[in-house]
Amino acid sequence: MASASMLSAASLSLSPSPLAALRPPRPAASFALPRRAAAAAVAAVVGAAEIPRTEALKRLWAYIKQHNLQDPADKKVIVCDEKLKVLFAGQERVGFLEVAKLLNPHFVK
Repeated sequence: MASASMLSAASLSLSPSPLAALRPPRPAASFALPRRAAAAAVAAVVGAAEIPRTEALKRLWAYIKQHNLQDPADKKVIVCDEKLKVLFAGQERVGFLEVAKLLNPHFVK
């Protein structure tokens, strides 16, 4: 059975800290980021002119898989078609770790 001193200590820890008002606000969670205007090259691939970056990346991967653009010998490499070449600065082949980095400049901040 819990003692009265333990219960009162627990109830005190639930009250907001006086320093909480002085802390800067936390940034928004990534899933709650606002939609951003995307360049025409991104809109051509993902199908939306205004979309969060996370959703654009998800749709881009769906496009790559739907059009079978992964290198069969090395699945970590994407072989770009004409739409992706415009999106990825004219590169013929792009590593999967580079995709997010190459997609970021196409979004208006």
